[in-house]
Amino acid sequence: MSSATRPGSTDVDPVGEPDGLRRSLKNRHIQLIALGGAIGTGLFYGSSQSISMAGPAILLAYLLGGAVIFLIVRALGEMSVHTPVSGAFSHYAYRNWGPFAGFFSGWNYWFNYIAVSMAELVVVGTYVNFWLPQVPLWVSSAVFLALVTAVNLISVKAFGEFEFWFAIIKVAAIVAMILLGMAIIVFGWGNGGNATGIGNLWEHGGFFPNGAWGLATAMVVVLFSFGGVELVGITAGEAHDPQRSIPKAINQVVWRILLFYVGAIFVMLAIYPWNQLDGQTSPFVSIFDRLGIAGAAHILNVVVLTAAVSAYNSGLYSNGRMLYSLAQQDNAPRVFLRLNRAGSPWVAVLASSAVTALTVVLNYLFPGKVFGYVISVALVAGILNWAMIVITQLKFRRRLGPMAERLTFRMPLHPVSNYLVLVALAAVLVLMTFIPDYRPAVLVVGPVWIVLLAVAYRIKARRQPRLR
Repeated sequence: MSSATRPGSTDVDPVGEPDGLRRSLKNRHIQLIALGGAIGTGLFYGSSQSISMAGPAILLAYLLGGAVIFLIVRALGEMSVHTPVSGAFSHYAYRNWGPFAGFFSGWNYWFNYIAVSMAELVVVGTYVNFWLPQVPLWVSSAVFLALVTAVNLISVKAFGEFEFWFAIIKVAAIVAMILLGMAIIVFGWGNGGNATGIGNLWEHGGFFPNGAWGLATAMVVVLFSFGGVELVGITAGEAHDPQRSIPKAINQVVWRILLFYVGAIFVMLAIYPWNQLDGQTSPFVSIFDRLGIAGAAHILNVVVLTAAVSAYNSGLYSNGRMLYSLAQQDNAPRVFLRLNRAGSPWVAVLASSAVTALTVVLNYLFPGKVFGYVISVALVAGILNWAMIVITQLKFRRRLGPMAERLTFRMPLHPVSNYLVLVALAAVLVLMTFIPDYRPAVLVVGPVWIVLLAVAYRIKARRQPRLR
């Protein structure tokens, strides 16, 4: 057995030779990258949509969704600790499943985060307009695109520090909201001294006001909110001491995200009847306004702008590393292997940034209409990514055989948990077809994208017969 297949080995096979990327990300960077990647517009604004679907039962939806995501990142973590390489699951799919799986997984993840990045850049323009309404959306998108691209070209350490402090701002805002909200619930601060209690969780149609169907459809929005946790696997190739930092990050980040999401939404629903959230204003604004904090809207706007820029920063980082990994597999042009003096895959970063720049054009042509489309597409691509991770981990275990017993960080309840996750993901795709805004992404964009990748691979295979 080669060093690449020894359980616990940190060596990589020829596809992932030690590659010149710098192991400059510390444990604090990795934890905040994973935490920050999953805390963004899905919580700050998207929560209103999911609450309108499920009512107070949305708390249960987040717990169920969190359990699914936890199993997905544990499956990825098992492979990342065994073989910590940049590109993570594309490399693992290539090594354990086959050339097409590596090709599909890598390009689909890149496509996923192109859509996510475009969505975040669209939202950035909206936030800037709060202070500068005369600035066109496309101008704001262009400015932040250039800024974040520059950060990613400096060094991975610069990226890590940038993301660390941006994530800190998001986390601090959520913690403040939970604490201040609890003060309203228990002591009545900002509410004339009248404690609200938690009666709103069942006094307006019950805990399940829209029944099981409301809970089920809300899972669609909930899973999108959790997207980004898998970034912890992408950092493995540049993590310092990945055998310790990756397991610690995965185990701590998931429960922290659940605490923040469930805690924040619990406070919202306890203070306000769920049916009074209009879906247009962030629930966070309502909390701060209720407390009478001066400049509450400005404070919130800083936070949500930070969240959007942070999410785009993480997306560009992961896209650059994914193109780098695809080039190592000969699944992308070799030019993407070029590194600058700081160890950043600068060609891959610039190429990803250039494609994301389509946001600027779309914002110019269709202001105010881009966000919804790209979000639904991102969710479909994200579900495909998660399914690929779970299936790849099954094949990873099969390849190791009895040697899998030596793994130091293992997927819980394997393989039953793998199949439960796949069923849950398939159910969400079906549910998306019942939601008008999401239906085109499932029935049109997703199938077309899969066919395009299959055709592209066949063309490539004909030019490289060894891949057949």
